[in-house]
Amino acid sequence: MFTQYKYWYPYISPLDPCKPIRVKSYNTPPQLYIGFQPPGLAQFQSPRLALKHGTLWPQLYSPYPDPKGGSSSE
Repeated sequence: MFTQYKYWYPYISPLDPCKPIRVKSYNTPPQLYIGFQPPGLAQFQSPRLALKHGTLWPQLYSPYPDPKGGSSSE
């Protein structure tokens, strides 16, 4: 099973004047892990739900921000 969230630990300089962010994270979209779109992929039940989630297919929905509380790289 894949994880949509990737983490890395940047170098922290001892001379950095700002408080360091020890762990940074970014998310990758689910479609990167699907080689092709299978026929008959389930769709959201209503156009309102699809618009709310930003995609027509629940398997391609990716929540934001990181549910584990990692900081964003942006």
